[in-house]
Amino acid sequence: MSLEDFAVSRRELVAGGSTIAALSLLGAPGVEAATAQGVQGAPGDDMLWYRQPAKEWTEALPVGNGRIGAMVFGGVAEERLQLNEDTLWGGGPYDPVNPQAKAALPEVRKLIFEGRYDEAQALAKEKVMARPLRQMPYQGLGDLKLTFPGLGEPEAGSYRRELDIDAARHTTRFRAGGVDYERTVVASPADQVIAVHLKAGKRGAVAVDLGMTSPQKAWTVKALPGDELLLAGTNNEGFGIAGALKFQGRVKVIVGGGKVALGAAQVSVSGADEVTILIAMATSYRNYEDVSGDPEAITKGQIAAASRKPFRTIAEKTATDHRAIYRRVSIDLGRTAEADKPTDERIRGSESATDPALASLYFRYGRYLLITSSRPGTQPANLQGIWNDSVSPPWGSKYTVNINTEMNYWPAEPTAMPEMVEPLIAMIRDIAKTGARTAKSMYGARGWVCHHNTDLWRATAPIDGAQFGLWPMGGAWLSLHLWDRYDYGRDAKYLASVYPILKGACEFFLDTLVKDPKTGWMVTNPSLSPENNHGHGDTSLCAGPTMDMQILRALFTATAAAAGVLKTDAAFVTEIEAMKGKLIPNRIGAQGQLMEWKDDWDADAKDIHHRHVSHLFGLFPDAQINPDDTPELAAAVKKSLEIRGDKATGWATAWRINLWARLRDGDHAHRILRFLLGPERTYPNMFDAHPPFQIDGNFGGTSGVTEMLMQSIGTKIHLLPALPSAWPDGSIRGLRARGACMVDLSWKGGALAQARVVSAIGGTHEIRCGDIRRTITFQPGKAVVLTGPDLRTA
Repeated sequence: MSLEDFAVSRRELVAGGSTIAALSLLGAPGVEAATAQGVQGAPGDDMLWYRQPAKEWTEALPVGNGRIGAMVFGGVAEERLQLNEDTLWGGGPYDPVNPQAKAALPEVRKLIFEGRYDEAQALAKEKVMARPLRQMPYQGLGDLKLTFPGLGEPEAGSYRRELDIDAARHTTRFRAGGVDYERTVVASPADQVIAVHLKAGKRGAVAVDLGMTSPQKAWTVKALPGDELLLAGTNNEGFGIAGALKFQGRVKVIVGGGKVALGAAQVSVSGADEVTILIAMATSYRNYEDVSGDPEAITKGQIAAASRKPFRTIAEKTATDHRAIYRRVSIDLGRTAEADKPTDERIRGSESATDPALASLYFRYGRYLLITSSRPGTQPANLQGIWNDSVSPPWGSKYTVNINTEMNYWPAEPTAMPEMVEPLIAMIRDIAKTGARTAKSMYGARGWVCHHNTDLWRATAPIDGAQFGLWPMGGAWLSLHLWDRYDYGRDAKYLASVYPILKGACEFFLDTLVKDPKTGWMVTNPSLSPENNHGHGDTSLCAGPTMDMQILRALFTATAAAAGVLKTDAAFVTEIEAMKGKLIPNRIGAQGQLMEWKDDWDADAKDIHHRHVSHLFGLFPDAQINPDDTPELAAAVKKSLEIRGDKATGWATAWRINLWARLRDGDHAHRILRFLLGPERTYPNMFDAHPPFQIDGNFGGTSGVTEMLMQSIGTKIHLLPALPSAWPDGSIRGLRARGACMVDLSWKGGALAQARVVSAIGGTHEIRCGDIRRTITFQPGKAVVLTGPDLRTA
């Protein structure tokens, strides 16, 4: 069953269609999946909870259905739901390629080869960089504000707000004036609404005033017959690109008992037993070239359909859809009394307390966040997933593809969420088209290119400044996710559909790689090692940095493998294999480190503790460097990590966890994980603190825990490769490995107790635990159980 068979158009999605059930089989056909009843931890293990309402946005809790989301504050007399829709970005369709770039690039290359890096940067700034120099930002839609007249302070000890990440449900409970109150919020994938339910332990005790506001410049709000509120407007311009989107947020109020009164811009409810509030959001976006959609028709249709269902039905369906994915994996790393504390208290004490269940919760939360911010038919998860309260968020909350977007999807395949990758694949299909225009007009090249950022409008030219953006590898790195989707699922029909994209990414570099006059190696020029100033001038511009060479080796290798599976393009494979042999190899520098640049400049870098560890891509997420096959290079990576240091920004800290796990140093990886889980790098709501908030640290942390427990490299499955001493007993169930495999593990006393491995398609895999290796030929769908660290067959 191919991914294409289940591709869902945005029109179908926003109209309320759901394809999750069908897509849940992708990547594991024939493997028995965990059912919604089959994988559950101890009570509270899937819960974030607090004794007080949120005061700051980074204390509020997220709900989402992939396309729309809300941050819920859990207030008492006033409640705020901050709302997002994933296509509400600034600007409109545009192509930012600088028309002077193609003519200027030869001189930029010449200056770089001559070591005149500052001059190269000045010329690139003037004639190569995109116009406008910035891409469009992702933006907040608005707030739904609920005011509860006459409601006093909650009675002491009665207040609790929680996010159940197993049921995808936010609940606030408290007692005031002798009455118990409960408020529940869910974001429904099936009904495409956010649903809120208000109830009290006393009849007629629910009274609420509803209003809406927006951070957008052009908007209005009004009450409508039928007990509705309508927020409507147009999006903001962005860096000179006029706003082209219409948007709507429509709210329907359904009461049980009581009265409803409409003001000009307010709906008021009094004396109700219960109230259900339905929120629909949409824009006129259809695709990066078409903004002719009808948000009014969409929101009206969604509200009308959802209004026919009681809140309980919507909430139960939401939980069922979520659990179908979420419960595929369970994890137990041990539990102490710390796990019974509120989440914010656990985060504050993370670095000193013994709380292995906090790492489990962080792992689970990362999976929750990806399920709720990236579903088939939606936009991919951006720098903040889908949750953003600003019209000018940090870094535009865009798709930064020199690490951050890729990191968002690191846990998708190994933790059994393959359908969550579909939005990323859809975006890559788009930028392969816009990137072909950039390749031709900017470089005069075949194929396609994307630099270090893209946005809703799929811009692919270099932005922000030459020292950040003149890096042509973003599309190449993203293309590797296309291969990973195949390698985990082994769907040849899907692979055939993406092979032209892989080939196009290779064609661009066949046309643009140039010979280094000093060494004869083929190099990228201009380029950079993402965002790191090498100390030879006030810039990062260079030729042939190590990361570029590693990504190209991975791209050429994956494309050749894809062609082999499809039995096509033998001559093209010969061409890229020949070019792969001309790339600069990984090399060790004077400090014993893996060299970051073509020349041994590591000691000259302006910041030796730089957040990016770009040149270590070859260890993780790729595996061209590993302790078994390239031990000297692995040792050089370790030296580079020691020089860089363990503490960095949130996402960079998470990357380091994965790297130390690949070096099989579980205690070192765990030490960094504890820092990531602490208050410097995790906000009270468990969002990653760059700071400010970036969601990639959450996803990178989930990936890091996975890599500590299981690594899947080619046909090798390494069990407990970096198990830390802090987790002596535990289990994880439902992981996926390459080759359509499912892996369950349990361990005791720091040693493997049992492993259960199933391959949906059969085939031969090397199973490894410590120094023990076993080569096993699997029959399709038949489990092999291995017992003990010596991997005895049960």
